[in-house]
Amino acid sequence: MLSVLGIALAITCVMVVRTISSSFAITGADSVTDVLGGAQLWAVPAAGVHYDSEVQALVADGPAPAITSPEGWRAVKTLSGTTTVNGKPVSLRGSDEIASGQAVLGSAVAQRLGVRDGDRIGVGGQELTIGIRGDGQSVTVATALAQSVVGDHGWWTVFAPAGQEKSRSLGATFGGAVGLPSTADPSVKPDPAGAGLIYDTVGGSGPLTFDQKFSALFSGKVTGSTLGIISIIGLVLGFIIAVSSFLAAVQERRREFGIMSSIGLADEVLYFFLVESAVVFVAAYVLGVLTAGIAVALVIPGIATPIAWLQAAGMVAGFLPAMAIVGALIPVHRLLQQRPVDLLGAR
Repeated sequence: MLSVLGIALAITCVMVVRTISSSFAITGADSVTDVLGGAQLWAVPAAGVHYDSEVQALVADGPAPAITSPEGWRAVKTLSGTTTVNGKPVSLRGSDEIASGQAVLGSAVAQRLGVRDGDRIGVGGQELTIGIRGDGQSVTVATALAQSVVGDHGWWTVFAPAGQEKSRSLGATFGGAVGLPSTADPSVKPDPAGAGLIYDTVGGSGPLTFDQKFSALFSGKVTGSTLGIISIIGLVLGFIIAVSSFLAAVQERRREFGIMSSIGLADEVLYFFLVESAVVFVAAYVLGVLTAGIAVALVIPGIATPIAWLQAAGMVAGFLPAMAIVGALIPVHRLLQQRPVDLLGAR
């Protein structure tokens, strides 16, 4: 039981961190997809953008860069900031496509606010009629109203000319026309002293898309943090507990193994011990995974998702065969290589 609890505790530590990491990765991909809306380029302010976990959306940190769209290109300016609706913080965006007196909500933020299509909410001192569209976490209102609340903070999403949507040089071409640097790497930050930065979501090399690269940044921040280091230490401790427990069990049964080996049951000894070890590992895994799921659901329900929990469970399951081989198979196999008379000797 102590072995099961020790290994389960280690698995719980890793599971919690990996669940949070996977949740942020999923959230990162969803948030950037929500921002782009099918655009090929994303022009962000010099101050950059950040993910606000409280409103669960990307938010601009400064005024959108000044852009005059070249002929054939379509650039859409979106104001971005945060506000409070029904006592809860939300992401607020402004768009010229939204009529005055209207507010378009994603289904996720509508659920969080407890409102439905046709209800009314107050934003910036105005009563707006709700329309639910998409599944995002933002409240989108008319540009003038958004500007009165968040100022000029925002970004541009740029659509390439017809027939050029898949070109690998869109960022360089558009950036050269408007005087802004471009990159296909989401880890590159805008120069605070510059005018802004264009992210090219089509260009770049490698098998990963821009959304996937962006989500990897979210995941890396968690696994590279102090919390991630603690989880690795917990996993190592769990491995040590497993190995030491099975080594002790093997040594305690030397005479038993010697008797069985002397009558030709060496293979049965090996199978018996492996089955016993498998029961311990499976019990510890199930206990650790369930405990982590309950802990994450109670502490950070707004971030963790069932999909992230399942992904973390699958990743942690990959460590079990290594623990079983090193902790159970190798010790008992080495023991059975000895002569039965040596195993029957007093210890």
